Formats: sequence, structure tokens, C-alpha cells
Amino acid sequence: MGAKAVNEGGKAMKHVVHSDNSEFFRKMMKSFLSEKGLESESFEKGEDAINAVKDGKVSFLITGMELADMTSEELIKRLTVLPVKPPVIVVTSTNDTTKNKRLKALGVKSIIRKSDNWKEELGLLIS
Repeated sequence: MGAKAVNEGGKAMKHVVHSDNSEFFRKMMKSFLSEKGLESESFEKGEDAINAVKDGKVSFLITGMELADMTSEELIKRLTVLPVKPPVIVVTSTNDTTKNKRLKALGVKSIIRKSDNWKEELGLLIS
């Protein structure tokens, strides 16, 4: 990740890691986060997202339900063993209440449906 980016006021920028199996949605999220003034990294694989958060300098982890190599549930379970775990936000197109309950039990901060006004809701959570 290198040196910490700073905004115009000299404050450190929030750093967000995003993981999703959809290249289209990763690009959309990267653009959205950039518009919000956040630095971000995007990954198709959960393993890469885990490696990116290990240094403890990530402000948020945003993930989809399915990644190229694991589910969001598997990803979040793997994060629980890290010394510093960032808040996790799941952005998904599904509304599986059973899975959502399991994710919440694992400590997910919020689950946002893509069909809702996800940009507005996510913007409030990460600002």
C-alpha cells in the first residue's frame, strides 16, 4: 500500500478494501469510493482482501456475497483471527435472511442491498 495518502487538509484518507467476484461492480465501487475521496483497493479473491487488511490500516472492508475463491461468510470467519479486523459491510443483490443473520452474528456492520439506494446508504456508513 505504501505511504498513507492525505487529503487537502493534511488528514490521512480512509482506506477501503473492496472484494467482489464481479469485475463490473468492482469498477463501479472503485469509482464511487474515489468520488467520496477515499483511497481503495479492489480484489476478486477473498484471500487477496485478507492479505490487504492484515496490516491493520484499513478503515472498512466492503464485500459481496460471492468472491472468486470463497463466500463472504468464509472471508469474515477468516478475518476473526486477525489482531485488527476492520468493520465489514456487505453489498449484495440477494436478500437471504438466513445468511444475513449468520453474517450479522459474525460481526458484519451492515448489509446493503444493491437494488436499494446502496450508494446513499454506503456513503453514510463510510463518511
